[in-house]
Amino acid sequence: MVEGSYACGSSDIPLQGITIGEMLNRIAAKYPENEAIVSVHQDIRWTYADFLDRVDRLARALMALDVERGDRVGIWALNYAEWVLTQFATAKIGAIMVNINPAYRTYEFEYAIRQSEVQTLLIQGRFKTSDYVGMFYEACPEAFEGTPGRINSDKFPFLKNVVFIGDIPYNGMFTWDELLEKGDAISPDELAEREESLNFDDAINIQYTSGTTGFPKGVVLTHHNILNNGYIIGEGMKFTEADRLCIPVPFYHCFGMVLSNMACVTHGSTMVLPSPVFNAEAVLQTIQDEKCTAVHGVPTMFIAELSHPNFSSFKLDSLRTGIMAGSPCPIEVMREVNKKMNMSDIVIVYGQTETSPGVTMTTTVDPLERRVSTVGRPFPHTEIKIIDPNTKKIVPRGETGEICARGYCVMRCYYNNPNATHATIDDNGWNHTGDLGTMDDEDYIRIVGRLKDMVIRGGENIYPREIEEFLHNHPAIADVYVIGVPDQKYGEELMAWIKVEGGATLTDDAVREYCRGKIAHFKIPRYYKYVDEFPMTISGKIQKFKMREQAIEELNLEGASKIETA
Repeated sequence: MVEGSYACGSSDIPLQGITIGEMLNRIAAKYPENEAIVSVHQDIRWTYADFLDRVDRLARALMALDVERGDRVGIWALNYAEWVLTQFATAKIGAIMVNINPAYRTYEFEYAIRQSEVQTLLIQGRFKTSDYVGMFYEACPEAFEGTPGRINSDKFPFLKNVVFIGDIPYNGMFTWDELLEKGDAISPDELAEREESLNFDDAINIQYTSGTTGFPKGVVLTHHNILNNGYIIGEGMKFTEADRLCIPVPFYHCFGMVLSNMACVTHGSTMVLPSPVFNAEAVLQTIQDEKCTAVHGVPTMFIAELSHPNFSSFKLDSLRTGIMAGSPCPIEVMREVNKKMNMSDIVIVYGQTETSPGVTMTTTVDPLERRVSTVGRPFPHTEIKIIDPNTKKIVPRGETGEICARGYCVMRCYYNNPNATHATIDDNGWNHTGDLGTMDDEDYIRIVGRLKDMVIRGGENIYPREIEEFLHNHPAIADVYVIGVPDQKYGEELMAWIKVEGGATLTDDAVREYCRGKIAHFKIPRYYKYVDEFPMTISGKIQKFKMREQAIEELNLEGASKIETA
């Protein structure tokens, strides 16, 4: 009898049946003098005792703003210590933190705030070309004329409070210190009472992931989802209180807030923040100066670090482990990281936001060949099956099918989107990933493609339909389809095939300018092709695979298309 592609991760690692707040209280009591956060770019060093005090003060401050259990608190910021405080403070009071991608522009920001019904928003100041306060006022001009705590907007009917993460007194916003001072009106006993009322199955996070319908979907995650995924990740890297993790991946993403932050805090390890956004030199300098034992990143980050002109001058011998995830890893890059960065225990994690995010992982003792050719085996307490997308039957070992996952890690739902939820999670609780893969006789999974029309550019999951719908608003565009084409640096880049309205003219620069400031920079296509018709089946279905094949030939991307990935 042929064995089917099904496996359940077995382990003696138990699931943690507590809330995130309870976990933090225990860790801070156990390792009070250990460093919790070192934010190099902010010159911050907080022990776990300091960190807990600051988390509790922010939690009480949010309670003073009348943030109740289940209320949505949005944060639109880069990798600052205040982001981590917000992550744990909202969990402590049972609020649902809404992660807003710092690359969003007004078009995407407005949608996320409205769809998640954010009531309290924390926002940072300008960073490089991103004027977050300016974009907020553009989206919500009523705030400029309003007073802090009393925002009334027809567009954002739920929004009441906006807090500037800094000391500039912007119109309609509390400053960070003004917010914290409000916490003095709430006693520690009131906070403790709120914490005791919570359940580890409560929702405490919404993360937006692009969808095939053209609009991002809000993935709802619980204490149980996030805490256990981070804990198991930390166990997989053999984390202890002695480990120091350099975190260049963004906090708004599951990679940063779960695989990084939660993996550290569940083990009393140190979160080290090298810079607000990824900077290869800052990462290398931080690893050296802070003697980091681990570093996380998507393949493009590791490639940038390895290719830095001064790479050989940095002392990286403190490194031991870390995670490479977010997009397929070129095999040669994995070998170089293992050798040149002294990361003998580096692992690969596979998953998606809908699964909190990890579902498979290599181990520190797996042979290098396993770590460069597969994405590991199922997490403890996680079931994986590979099915025929048409029949839904489990395929034999070694055959390709859609990867499905079930267990503690699967999201609660998509926020306010039951149709999308039911399309992703079936009646038996299986999350359908949309990725195609195989399972071998030892339960190792290999990713071979994607069932859904998704592009992964430098670790960012991008669904072309969202960009297509946006570009359809351009008056000169009659029809448009977006595809992914291979790229040596980012893994994939976007290409737009455009049919122009009769009589109209359009240039690449004009399309880019139309997108700039309205959608995230990584969603703006790099390549453009103007056509009179698209490759289609007899029944009228677009054949994007033919578009991709033609683009590879016309753009001379054959070399990039042949890069072998894990």
